[in-house]
Amino acid sequence: MQAKLQKFSWLVAGAGVGALLTAGVSALASKDTLSPLPLNELRAFTEVYDRVKQNYVEPVEDKKLINEAINGMLSGLDPHSAYLDPESYKDLRVSTAGEFGGLGLEVNLEDGLVRVVSPIEDTPAARAGIKPGDLIMKIDETPVRGLSLNEAVSKMRGKPNTQVVLTVLRKGETKPLQFTLMRSIIKVQSVKFKMLEPGFGYIRLAQFQERSTEDVARAVEKLYKENKTALKGLVLDLRNDPGGVLNAAVGVSSIFLPDDALVVYTDGRTPDSKVRLTASREFVGRDGKDSFKSLPREIKNVPLVVLVNAGSASASEIVAGALQDHKRAVVVGTQTFGKGSVQTILPVGKDSAIKLTTARYFTPGGRSIQAKGIVPDIEVEEAPINGVSLEAFRIREADLEHHLNNPQGENRPESKPETRQPEPKSDTKPAPAPKKPRSDKDERDEELKPGEISVKKDPQLQQALNVLKVQQVVGRTATAK
Repeated sequence: MQAKLQKFSWLVAGAGVGALLTAGVSALASKDTLSPLPLNELRAFTEVYDRVKQNYVEPVEDKKLINEAINGMLSGLDPHSAYLDPESYKDLRVSTAGEFGGLGLEVNLEDGLVRVVSPIEDTPAARAGIKPGDLIMKIDETPVRGLSLNEAVSKMRGKPNTQVVLTVLRKGETKPLQFTLMRSIIKVQSVKFKMLEPGFGYIRLAQFQERSTEDVARAVEKLYKENKTALKGLVLDLRNDPGGVLNAAVGVSSIFLPDDALVVYTDGRTPDSKVRLTASREFVGRDGKDSFKSLPREIKNVPLVVLVNAGSASASEIVAGALQDHKRAVVVGTQTFGKGSVQTILPVGKDSAIKLTTARYFTPGGRSIQAKGIVPDIEVEEAPINGVSLEAFRIREADLEHHLNNPQGENRPESKPETRQPEPKSDTKPAPAPKKPRSDKDERDEELKPGEISVKKDPQLQQALNVLKVQQVVGRTATAK
């Protein structure tokens, strides 16, 4: 059991591989008996290989041809399977510690272009104004089309304090946009917290890292100390959290769930891919095991709201789904990304690996997250920025080319029908509508910034706080009876 656990503890739980690699490192390759080789297909492959070697306009190295063949084999399976060359493999192992070089982007490859899943808070990409759904078409003077995802990411990485220019296609813009970003060491501050009001706490988790369980537990302790009494309610904000280390998702869920409650289970073809992870210290990982010692006992029962949106992926969806299925929290926001597949890092040779999809995630209630995501209990749209709805920029797993299907049937977010005013029947041109005075809501929408913690400027957070207050009233009424 211990060996099986050790292998599973390094499974990937991120939304994708990009300038931010949200993954863990690495399970050993399976030693199952190899299937018979498809001789006819291999003959075709070797014939194509020989034709390219002999007839291509320029000489091509064998290593390049083999690597590109592996890249094509894996990228054709689904958006999350990939070949990791030595440099990418090294970056993968470094990034889970929460500090790495780059721009701070979570990206996927779509239609030959790099699509932004989410910019990470407090990074060059977020500060420059890169938005979810942006398509990166050029990196400096190099067109992205034709590059593999790893090659594109490699060009965006570089020494700190060096510049890179991204040319971006954005929905609603008639011309490409250019952003000049300064590379830096990305130190993702995984957890932020504060008191929203007396008795009501707030914890923001930006990415699931190796130490996230410990960081969330410490935040809970400090909120209790700041409040000096038991908390009346807590908001756990997982919006735009692209995922990360699977053990951290189990650990964070374990803080709020009863002991031994099922958090998530996986199902795949091999015995090692069929695993049930519970709210137990043995599944939390080395950094989270001691995080529960000083936690207030009341945290298991404090009213809880989880905030999610389309940028909440994988590990975030595991936590939201577990807390929702156990009726432990009310989920508020918009439907999540829908990345419900497990990637295992399988070493190839001494210094490279493949990231291969090996299983699907399921919530404790048996729901597949893949291409569906988590549907909130209370749907609340995000506040627009400069009058533009962020939902228009969102991309989900179901929108990605070659995405893995959901065995229970896909469930894309339903698009709301446009509201159109009836056209006037007369030939008389209608008088222009009088301009409405600017309201407090208009001011609030324009001033909202990504990552900002403000109840007044954030309708989703405002609704979360309202839910907690209603629960307080209902609880007191029930007690009085």
